[in-house]
Amino acid sequence: MANVTFKGNPMTLIGDEVKVGDQAPDFSVLSTDLSEVKLSDYDGKKKLISVIPSIDTGVCSTQTKTFNERAVDVDNTAVLTISNDLPFAQKRWTADEGLDNAITLSDHKDLSFGKNYGVVMEELRLLARSVFILDENNKVVYTEYVPEGTDHPNYDKAIEALESI
Repeated sequence: MANVTFKGNPMTLIGDEVKVGDQAPDFSVLSTDLSEVKLSDYDGKKKLISVIPSIDTGVCSTQTKTFNERAVDVDNTAVLTISNDLPFAQKRWTADEGLDNAITLSDHKDLSFGKNYGVVMEELRLLARSVFILDENNKVVYTEYVPEGTDHPNYDKAIEALESI
């Protein structure tokens, strides 16, 4: 299991760590219109799954913008940002930031994604900052569980992994 801290405090992660080479676990989350979204909705596409604690914080906002800007030129790619924020907050944020095409998904209802990917911080009921790159067949080709939740992920390594598939 990955070891992460948030503001220096150790966090207990719920679920099993996903590793490179694994078949990506399915999940059920909500889109900003409250419709159910599953991993299978993106079958046949490469996926960059950017996981953040809360869209309304500086690092999370930057992470969402950065991955949406940098992955836009990678063919056949869906950039999914997942957090436990309510869908209404995610929709407001994308509108405020002019990222209307960004896909933000909420795991607040069932923690389906968080539990299946081992990123639920039990103490906060937030998702730990992490990045998952999946190929078109949902094989995991890259993972990063960011050790300190207030730090940025390694954007360059994630984009390199995405471009390599």
